[in-house]
Amino acid sequence: MTRRPFFDINVLVDVLAKREPHFPASQALWALAESGDIEASISANSITTIYYLMRKHSDHPTRLVGLRLIRNIFRIVPLDAKLIERALESSLADFEDAVQMESAMAAGASVFVTRNLRDFRGAPLPCLSPESFIALTRL
Repeated sequence: MTRRPFFDINVLVDVLAKREPHFPASQALWALAESGDIEASISANSITTIYYLMRKHSDHPTRLVGLRLIRNIFRIVPLDAKLIERALESSLADFEDAVQMESAMAAGASVFVTRNLRDFRGAPLPCLSPESFIALTRL
């Protein structure tokens, strides 16, 4: 089983916003990270994006609680000029997706976990849905 996944933003927002039908699988991944069974990473830019996306679902103090949980559970990959440059040169069509993928590569991730598999076709890392990653962990 892969022990070093990188989680895309949508996986974390699924948990914080309890978005159905995605919540159960994403919550299971979060629990694996929280227990230390996997070493999950996220990009530093995920923090600000999650705060912004969660404004529809919760108030400021609640969003801060969620961000503190994330900070304590996940390894946060810093952004720097070299990572941004690699994202600018990426073959991925969406720049934000390219930053996420380059962050995963910088983290030494073995797999990229996202619900948005279509936008990561041809990516340099294997990409799995949360459900597929869970199935892999059960092997």
